[in-house]
Amino acid sequence: MPQTVAFTKGHGTGNDFVVIADADGLLDLTDDQVAVLCDRRFGIGADGILRVVRSSAIDEGPDASAGAEWFMDYRNADGSKAEMCGNGIRVFARYLADTGLAVVEDAPVLIGTRAGVKSVTRSDLGFEADLGTWRVEPDDILVRARGLGVPRPGLGIDVGNPHIVVALSNADELDALDLTGRPQLQPEPARGANIEFVVPSDPLVREGIGSIRMRVFERGVGETLSCGTGVAAAALAVRHWAGQAAPDRWSVEVPGGMLGVRMLRVRGDLHVLLSGPATLVYSGEVALA
Repeated sequence: MPQTVAFTKGHGTGNDFVVIADADGLLDLTDDQVAVLCDRRFGIGADGILRVVRSSAIDEGPDASAGAEWFMDYRNADGSKAEMCGNGIRVFARYLADTGLAVVEDAPVLIGTRAGVKSVTRSDLGFEADLGTWRVEPDDILVRARGLGVPRPGLGIDVGNPHIVVALSNADELDALDLTGRPQLQPEPARGANIEFVVPSDPLVREGIGSIRMRVFERGVGETLSCGTGVAAAALAVRHWAGQAAPDRWSVEVPGGMLGVRMLRVRGDLHVLLSGPATLVYSGEVALA
């Protein structure tokens, strides 16, 4: 008999996930099982899987001293493991709060990820995740994409997972992109990368808040309606290009909605924080392939 598991479907600005509670780490999902669950024709349909497991029950979990009872085991739609997911961690926090597994109110909830322990709090937009520090890579990567007339340089931004951000000149270029196929990167990063295409608003800054539009091709998934860490990377890249006068608050429009990004100094280090909605849609049971 096939194993039946309970699940909840959730999304953050259209970036959707299958949430599976496995507190004691007893469920060993294969890559193929993840891919079937995420298949939009033969499965539930999602950009990835969020397995809710206690940090003590998974080898990749942080030490108990880190204070993160729960670990977000995130898998891309093709079954591959990912370090972090900015939309996913908000949906994960919403699930913890709605099921009573954690309190997410005035104090942050700490969540273990493959990119370290992250804190999530309530915010005006729904939930805000502190993604931590980031790194700007020193060398540009050449990006070729369908619908883009000539290759463009992309800036590498690491926010716990790798991103390549490409600046486009106008909205027509952004809309003309064909992201049904994976853009080509030269050189190809060892871990692959999520690829963001960005158009700054005109004017770029209004009332101290920067504004951009973005589309994204996610590693192991394809084009998605939103990518939380990609939104943060895109804002950081445009801020980097704009120079010292650039603001620390950004509004980012993705096909699935609007997200907020801000930079904040935490214990002496500059962190990037992502805020936006997180919605749980429905729950059910599914037989594993």
